[in-house]
Amino acid sequence: MTLWFVFALMTAGAVFAVLWPLGRSARAQAPGGSETTVYRDQLAEVGRDAAAGLIGAPEAAAARVEIGRRLLEAADAESGQRQDSKLWLRRTVAVVALAGIPLMALAVYLPLGSPQLPDFPLAERVQSGEASQSLDNLVEQVESHLEKNPTDGRGWTVIAPVLTKLGRFDAAARAYRNVITYVGETAERRADLGAALAGAANGIVTADAKKEFERAVALDPKEAKARFFLGMAAEQDGRTADAVKMWKALLADAPADAQWRDTVKEALAQVGGGAPGPTKDAVAAASNMTETDRSAMIHTMVDRLAARLKHDGNDVEGWLRLARAYMVLNEPEKSRIVRDDARRALGQNEAGLRQLNEGLKALGIDG
Repeated sequence: MTLWFVFALMTAGAVFAVLWPLGRSARAQAPGGSETTVYRDQLAEVGRDAAAGLIGAPEAAAARVEIGRRLLEAADAESGQRQDSKLWLRRTVAVVALAGIPLMALAVYLPLGSPQLPDFPLAERVQSGEASQSLDNLVEQVESHLEKNPTDGRGWTVIAPVLTKLGRFDAAARAYRNVITYVGETAERRADLGAALAGAANGIVTADAKKEFERAVALDPKEAKARFFLGMAAEQDGRTADAVKMWKALLADAPADAQWRDTVKEALAQVGGGAPGPTKDAVAAASNMTETDRSAMIHTMVDRLAARLKHDGNDVEGWLRLARAYMVLNEPEKSRIVRDDARRALGQNEAGLRQLNEGLKALGIDG
């Protein structure tokens, strides 16, 4: 209601602005008409003729009376015409101003918007398929705003997950750092920052990323994302038993409808989560391995995953893990081969291909 009241005041001001000069001009005196001017000239001429002795005094008096009568009639007629014309004009303008301006405003406003609509911030426009602008343009606008207002914590909060979705992990990490600085620290924000750092490292949980996950768990021991990535860090460090333990504990605490349960289960299946942990002798033997033997063991695990994917080509996460493994082993050419094989295996699975392409983009694999 407040907004409509403001609109009403603005409309009244616009109408007043139109009627005010018209009202002033309507009160101004109009110059005399042409017929009255002729009679005035005749009166002046009679006076000159009488003064010059061209006509007698009685004739001059009679002429003045007759001309004066005609002058009065003409003046009355012209005054009535002017008043009728001005009155009609003022009424017409008033009707147009009072009715036409609001109707014109409504005709323009109603197709373009409504004050009853809720806010439509960037995060929602990103998810809307009907957004009139591309996602890149929207992000560019927000980034331009943040360059001028670098302490706008709300702006950083909005753009950080969008940058992550676009695969711009370095920019996302910077955004999450600013969110923590200007809005405040939470377990979720620390976990999101760690995930962005891991994404920038092509899926490797770096030392900096691990610190963020550890801070997140310190703030909230139930933070699921941080716990999952800490399990990944353990797996990448070769501490498979620790990874299995972390992920099993995460599944035990997870709600039954948690969307990420399947991801954790797949991670467990990949490392043999159902199997018992290695014996002390096996751990000792692994620790005494040479670099060549350890590399051979890793290649054996990767080959086992590749063999499984030949029989189960619909495992999108498996394809991504295989591609990431070859990136870690510094074999990018094999990662590109995995990319092509995965796309052929998924075939017409549009949802799977979309997930695959997003994951490949996050890993930095072109195409």
